[in-house]
Amino acid sequence: MAASDWRLEGEWMKNCTCAFGCPCDFNARPTQGYCKGLVAMRIAKGHFEGTRLDGLCFAITVDFPGPLHEGNGTIQPIIDERATAEQRQALFDIFSGKHSAEGTLFQIVSMIVTKIHDPVFAPFEFSFDKEGRVAKLVARGVLETDVEPIKNPVTGDPHRIQVVMPEGFEHRSAEVASANIRSTGAIPFETQGTHSSLANVVQTPDGVAA
Repeated sequence: MAASDWRLEGEWMKNCTCAFGCPCDFNARPTQGYCKGLVAMRIAKGHFEGTRLDGLCFAITVDFPGPLHEGNGTIQPIIDERATAEQRQALFDIFSGKHSAEGTLFQIVSMIVTKIHDPVFAPFEFSFDKEGRVAKLVARGVLETDVEPIKNPVTGDPHRIQVVMPEGFEHRSAEVASANIRSTGAIPFETQGTHSSLANVVQTPDGVAA
């Protein structure tokens, strides 16, 4: 049981360079052998100990040379510039994995990442419609991504598919969609029509609570 008291509740986005249906969710190898992507969140309600985090956004760009479980990953945190010094430190404490139980999201990330680039503090735009499979994130000057429904290749109609993970450490269920990404920070890459997961999550020191 982790000793610290923290909680992040809000809208979660995971976009990457893989084909629709993130192979990581199926314990499979990345589509192209490597994984570049991002996770991002708009925190509806959150805290770390006595520090409130409500309303803040963050993103983390990632670069793994192979499957995530093989490690050697590189990341760059991108933090809402509105965060105070105390809030920034609170987020870094959560990201560190030191305040999470073994086998939970941030603890796992701490085990598979070997390099962390200096964080960027940027103004964020964040829109999110899970049911509509539409979302957009802009961290000005460093990251842009937009999400839309997967389209039927014959009719052009929106295609809907969900992933349900009863024991998932990232989320319990997500809508699968199509992402475009343009990352210009320390981990530069660009995609069109690649994987997106949209979910509502509650993360705690002991893992996913919802």
